[in-house]
Amino acid sequence: MKKFFLVTSFLLIISQSIIAKEQVQEDESSQTRFESLSKLTQVIGTVEKYYVDDIKLEEIVNKALKGLMQELDAHSTYLDRKSSKEMSIQTQGEFGGLGITVGMRDAALTVISPIDDTPAYEAGVKAGDIILKIDDKSTLNMTLDEAVSLMRGKPKTPITLTVVRKGENKPIKIDIIRDIIKIQSVFAKTIENEDLLYLRVSSFDRKVTESLKKEIKNKPNAKGIILDLRNNPGGLLTQAIGVTDLFVNNGVIVSQKGRDIGDEEKFTAKAINTVTDIPLVVLVNGGSASASEIVSGALQDHKRAIIIGEKTFGKGSVQAILPITQDRKENIKLTIAKYYLPSGRTIQATGITPDVISYAGEAVKESDSEFKIKEADLKKHLEEELEKDNGGKKVKKEKEKVSSKKVISAEDVLKDNQLNTAIGILKSLIIVNK
Repeated sequence: MKKFFLVTSFLLIISQSIIAKEQVQEDESSQTRFESLSKLTQVIGTVEKYYVDDIKLEEIVNKALKGLMQELDAHSTYLDRKSSKEMSIQTQGEFGGLGITVGMRDAALTVISPIDDTPAYEAGVKAGDIILKIDDKSTLNMTLDEAVSLMRGKPKTPITLTVVRKGENKPIKIDIIRDIIKIQSVFAKTIENEDLLYLRVSSFDRKVTESLKKEIKNKPNAKGIILDLRNNPGGLLTQAIGVTDLFVNNGVIVSQKGRDIGDEEKFTAKAINTVTDIPLVVLVNGGSASASEIVSGALQDHKRAIIIGEKTFGKGSVQAILPITQDRKENIKLTIAKYYLPSGRTIQATGITPDVISYAGEAVKESDSEFKIKEADLKKHLEEELEKDNGGKKVKKEKEKVSSKKVISAEDVLKDNQLNTAIGILKSLIIVNK
């Protein structure tokens, strides 16, 4: 009994020690938090009192918020009343645009890809172009949302982009006329003298899964499929899941994970949605991003397709618009999660490495689409390019127009090294399957 009492007393002392320690840690955490907030208040007050120009408190706070979000990552941003209104117009109304998707790569505003048959595509903008200036405004230190806001505008109004392109000695000026962006997301063709179905997806809009399902069913005798996701900047997550589900009959397609383990959400394939099990190859490049990377990466992890082309862009994070005022007229766009493929790997900043590397052009060569300046030297290089820009070289409209023909000729195939590689590999897969 005495022994039991001693043990109980000992456990009570340990328990009290743990509680006391936790209390101390909690107090220290609160103290640190208070000190940090006091530091922020002190800086804002000092700027308001001593800065050379008379800046109102609201403007100082807005600048502080903007800087904070910009330091987190390239996709998080503070949306003031004007920016929030513009985003609402973009998602609900009709607006003029260029037809390009852009992102931040090594702190530089980079074209992920021009969308087929849009003003930017017609004008000769290419994936991998670094946008140096929008009209006469430098993009150095500009946020992604600021850049998008400048490029958006009324239909039929002009805009000039000054870009740095690999292989060019000086910046290139590209004149574009804004227009309402209307996208045909799915093109279906056959390969001349081959029982192969070519499916081109330019972006993941609301009708992609149904359109692809229809095209696959319309070609029941096809022996293999080429899914072309090159220069596809992404789109709706639901469509990326739906497209993958057409080819995979079970297992995880993609997971979405936030900071808390309990926030993980998994999306799985269902056999009822699968429409074909014939051999499949997928074409990707540096302009393939987001939803395109989910589809190609999931098909790669499930060993359902051979991925061919060049390394993808690497956009695998999830953003949410969160209000910070009661009237919801000021918001922050915050990265809240990342996408993870079935194998557990992330897409963010790493992209998808193809199973077979194949470069663009008529012959196999090192791709011109990747800009290979080191991150540490990039800002200095762009500043030099700005100084070099004295009117700029006008871009030649070298359009690789998507043909309206329903059949891809042997001549067309020879002009596209990646497609030619895909056809060869797909034919090998068909033979192996036999």
